[in-house]
Amino acid sequence: MEKQWATRWMEYGDIRLLPAGTVLLDDGSYIRSVPLVLSGVIKVLRQNEEGKEILLYYIQPGESCVMSFLGGLHDEKSKIKAVVEEDAEVLLIPMDEVRRLIREEYGFIEFMFKLYHRRFEEVLNVLEAVSFKRLDERLLNLLHKKVELSGSSQLQVTHQQLADELGTDRVVVSRLLKQLENDGVVQLGRNRIRLLQTPGQQVG
Repeated sequence: MEKQWATRWMEYGDIRLLPAGTVLLDDGSYIRSVPLVLSGVIKVLRQNEEGKEILLYYIQPGESCVMSFLGGLHDEKSKIKAVVEEDAEVLLIPMDEVRRLIREEYGFIEFMFKLYHRRFEEVLNVLEAVSFKRLDERLLNLLHKKVELSGSSQLQVTHQQLADELGTDRVVVSRLLKQLENDGVVQLGRNRIRLLQTPGQQVG
């Protein structure tokens, strides 16, 4: 997001400091505002009727949630769940202001369309991974992504959280993590995982 756009849009919303674990937007809720992440990370998940979830993408600083943007414009209920992954500072722009920005700020709609293209590619990657990649490979890719976002090889995450993001069961993730530990890829602790393998390496 270009700096001048950020400066201009700050006056149209309210800034909130949200701790990790905060549910910013729940599945089935009405969308009252569009979030613009200033710092921290938010994860976006899709939930099925049984309550099982799968990670779609992360929203990083300078980005927004196109799903809430599109849903809010059409007064639809949310089809996704947005949860704060790391303590975040978020600018919440009310939908009335979003509609005005669309009419008056070409930069805003250009920003959203560029972001939509990026998110579409990320969702296609998730579909491809679910369809064609082994679960252990998907798990390792997820760990690498979390390390990239946090900037640390030491992750504070539970097996259940990983299972939720992968759309599988905790016992399956625990078994795969144990195998990765035996292979020297990770080191396991209580609600902590240290990644020992570099992103360029592959699961055997």
